[in-house]
Amino acid sequence: MTEQNAVVSNVSAAITSQDKINSIVWKACDTFRGVVDPSEYKNYILVFLFIKYISDVWKDNYEKLVKEFGDDKERIRRRLERERFKLDKTCSYDYLFAHRNDARIGQIINEALEKIEEDNKSKLEGVFRNIDFNSDLQLGETRERNARLKNLIEDFSDDKLDLRPSKVGGSDIIGNVYEYLIARFAAGAGKKGGEFYTPPQVSKLLAKLVEPKEGDRICDPACGSGSLLIKAANEIGCDNYSLYGQESNGGTWALCKMNMFLHAKDNARVEWGDTLNNPKLIEGDKLMKFDVVVANPPFSLDKWGAENASSDKFNRFWRGVPPKNRGDYAFISHMVETAVADGGRAGVVVPHGVLFREGSEKKIRKQLIEEDNCLDAIVGLPQNMFYGTGIPAAILIFKKNRKNKDILFIDASADYASVKNQNILRDKDIEKIVKTYKARKSIAGYSYLASMQELKDNDYNLNIPRYVDNFKQKSEIDIEKTQKEIEELETKLTKVRKKIKSYLKEMSFDKNISQDGLELFREC
Repeated sequence: MTEQNAVVSNVSAAITSQDKINSIVWKACDTFRGVVDPSEYKNYILVFLFIKYISDVWKDNYEKLVKEFGDDKERIRRRLERERFKLDKTCSYDYLFAHRNDARIGQIINEALEKIEEDNKSKLEGVFRNIDFNSDLQLGETRERNARLKNLIEDFSDDKLDLRPSKVGGSDIIGNVYEYLIARFAAGAGKKGGEFYTPPQVSKLLAKLVEPKEGDRICDPACGSGSLLIKAANEIGCDNYSLYGQESNGGTWALCKMNMFLHAKDNARVEWGDTLNNPKLIEGDKLMKFDVVVANPPFSLDKWGAENASSDKFNRFWRGVPPKNRGDYAFISHMVETAVADGGRAGVVVPHGVLFREGSEKKIRKQLIEEDNCLDAIVGLPQNMFYGTGIPAAILIFKKNRKNKDILFIDASADYASVKNQNILRDKDIEKIVKTYKARKSIAGYSYLASMQELKDNDYNLNIPRYVDNFKQKSEIDIEKTQKEIEELETKLTKVRKKIKSYLKEMSFDKNISQDGLELFREC
């Protein structure tokens, strides 16, 4: 086999393994469908995938050490102590499988999760606190609950679901199946889906636009399940970076912690709490600063804490306090303030209203443009890209300490593919946006580099159509050709009318109308 063929074969095998694992794990959801709400059963599925993964990794490591050290149990034990995580035998998937018929199986799983947390406090403390495998409310009374848990355990016993790194080729496949599940759950969760998951194409685009570099500190202050943070880290191409995040929803925070672990980003610091009212990424008595800040915060968040903003001890809202029923500029203000002063980059997904609304939002927008000179680019995205809302969104890119004083507008709203009920950015669409952003040039119907004077003349209204005219002129109509087509249609219509008249005459004498007549009536 040639080297090229070997590469193709390996890629094909990886895709096959990914698809098989995705299919098996998604089928496991059948245990809960119809009896448990999807917003709840996703936690049971994802937690069990996590248990299966760490169990298989532990087993893989143990088997390698046995080959290396034979019967020397002490040396094996010492080496296992230095692994990424610890796993007691009573917490392993194999142990749970052996006890799947136990009347206490729900409690046994709970105890295993508690032990996993206790043995891995620095990485997993609190991750499973909101999940109860012994819940009557969520899983039914004892007999029904035990039957469902037994089915769940057996679903994960499929021989094809061997998640040992030596079998699946590393952590990428495991991380990908976790992302696959989160995406499927987000798609089925309606509006709530957008609260914990950013479409992967949007994450990829945003990560490329902020250009993470080796050694960077990267933060997402509204990190959801962590997919955007992971995409930003993957842009760097090495492990020399640090990840930080904060998430207000406890269940989603737990998803993020597990997601980081499954992508081998164990050292990511992800805090649980409300970023706007209780930021937890603090150094001393000041906000931590980051080279890159990215986020897809909830659109126009109501009751975000405006009443406390004027007394914010970190003075994040000095440009103005956003409206109490629209928190978009509250997140933007936080992100800009936490980006390092010299070259810090921030990228945020926002609804289009952020670009042109009046009042306090206009005041903040003007400050960011005119005095701070940190708004670098605006990218308009296609509509119907985000879970739970069909409205189009935009990406704002900020850069601290810019030399230029213009803003690049990109209207990418017409470039996408439709997949089922959702639009997606294709690789070529992402590449076109990034290339245009880096070139920083005006392209007719697609981008425009607006000067500071033009922004002032438009009274700091950043509505993209003011700057990018993407109206496509319709081609001129060929009058002679059109007239000829009309005459041909009229000739055909005359013939059809004659046939109909003959069939009507036939019907008046014969109740059994011919088949040709019936077909013609159907066509008409």
